[in-house]
Amino acid sequence: MDSQLKAEIIAKFATHEGDTGSPEVQIALLTERINHLTEHLKTHSKDNHSRRGLFQMVGKRRSLLNYLREVDIERYRAIVAKLDLRK
Repeated sequence: MDSQLKAEIIAKFATHEGDTGSPEVQIALLTERINHLTEHLKTHSKDNHSRRGLFQMVGKRRSLLNYLREVDIERYRAIVAKLDLRK
């Protein structure tokens, strides 16, 4: 992921100026990386090292989503709708 794309994602999902660590931003960045890695694995189906990394990222995103659901259900629903995630 190049820095320009990362900056765009951060700007789109930031809750306030200079926000890079809120759950929304972290979930959006992980989602972008997960989508990119999923495309990679479609052509390189035997790349199990990358597959393990993908599973770790999915687990991290799941944990962040669970946290956000516990803290603020409206923010959770908004991020799930914005990123078009299942759940």
